[in-house]
Amino acid sequence: MEFFQYIPLTEAKELIDSKLDGVYAAPETVPLLDSLGRITAEDIAALTDMPPFDRSTVDGYAVRSDDTYGASEASPALFALAGEVAMGQPATAEIVSGQAMGITTGGMLPPGADAVVMFEHTEMLDANNLLVKDRIAPGENVVAQGEDLQADCAILAMGQKISPQDIGVLAACGCTHITVRKRLEVGIISTGDELVEVGQPVALGQIRDVNSFVLSAMLTELGCSVKRLGIVEDSYDRFYTTLREAVDTCQLVIISGGSSVGARDYTVKAIGALGQPGVLIHGVAVKPGRPTIFGMVDTTPVFGLPGHPMAAMTICEQLVKPAARKMMGQTPPDIISVPAILTRNVASSPGRDDFVNVRLSRQDGRYAATPILGKSGLIRVAAQADGMIHILTNQSGLYEGDPVDVLFIKNPR
Repeated sequence: MEFFQYIPLTEAKELIDSKLDGVYAAPETVPLLDSLGRITAEDIAALTDMPPFDRSTVDGYAVRSDDTYGASEASPALFALAGEVAMGQPATAEIVSGQAMGITTGGMLPPGADAVVMFEHTEMLDANNLLVKDRIAPGENVVAQGEDLQADCAILAMGQKISPQDIGVLAACGCTHITVRKRLEVGIISTGDELVEVGQPVALGQIRDVNSFVLSAMLTELGCSVKRLGIVEDSYDRFYTTLREAVDTCQLVIISGGSSVGARDYTVKAIGALGQPGVLIHGVAVKPGRPTIFGMVDTTPVFGLPGHPMAAMTICEQLVKPAARKMMGQTPPDIISVPAILTRNVASSPGRDDFVNVRLSRQDGRYAATPILGKSGLIRVAAQADGMIHILTNQSGLYEGDPVDVLFIKNPR
């Protein structure tokens, strides 16, 4: 079967995005710590002011700042001690002009006080009187009520991935359970008579199944729940049965090697037989990854990815991961990239988007991007790369010394 048409990468992205409108993982409520890395399914607002009272940020004495006017080492201001704020207890006694009250970090500012002078800037004159040797401003060494968060203000927006810092904010607000999207159930089918499982001996003419592992890792890192559904030999009946099981039990299905010659005939036929609208993309103008297939079985997206590891990873990064993020309700993240200078010429053909793996290094105070050239079947190329550069469809290549944006495919060092 010939490819229907190589469509531009941008068109493929737009088509997939449009077909997934309204196709979301269901919400669920989980304990606070279990929400780390998950996607919020609703807006989350603060229940109370944070902090809920004016509090000290240092150990020292609560005072009226006006009373320190003109205070210095040479001419300290005199204060009468009016007691101490007990840690973790409400401060009820009001201080008046000329009084100071002992307070520790985190303590509640007593009524009448508007600042805290640090211990280092004071000296005990006697048991009842204190000398302050520095002038302080209103609000100095104090966090005002609601200065961090005000009641009903937004903490997290729907579609946000929860970070460790977000966990801290949610804990401060007393949120014990968070409503998030369920982890997307992804099924991966490997195809090819030449494939064997990783733990099996490899006979002449066979190779280990790499793609299902690297694709599983990429989507697990994204926050999906991934099931490897095994290796299917080149038999339409077995392939159809396995794909039907995957579509029935998973929310997104990937066929590794499902766009290769022979296997793609099965993929196109099986997707169409399982449900409408069937195959929607049959070839994308991108290198590596041109023989990519995308279809929908009712509301379940199915991707047929090339068998070569680099091509499969490139298409996963460019098409599958954005689809999974949308289904999990995640707001599209900012693209993480770094500007660099290309260290050698890279050829390309107009009419397709090219992605070239590069290694980053520091040269003369800036990043240099060195292309790692190799065929799309070489897994070593991906393992050595820090990121990739994108050569647009209207470009015929890039030259040594050209500025480029390197898209990270690994976490930045």
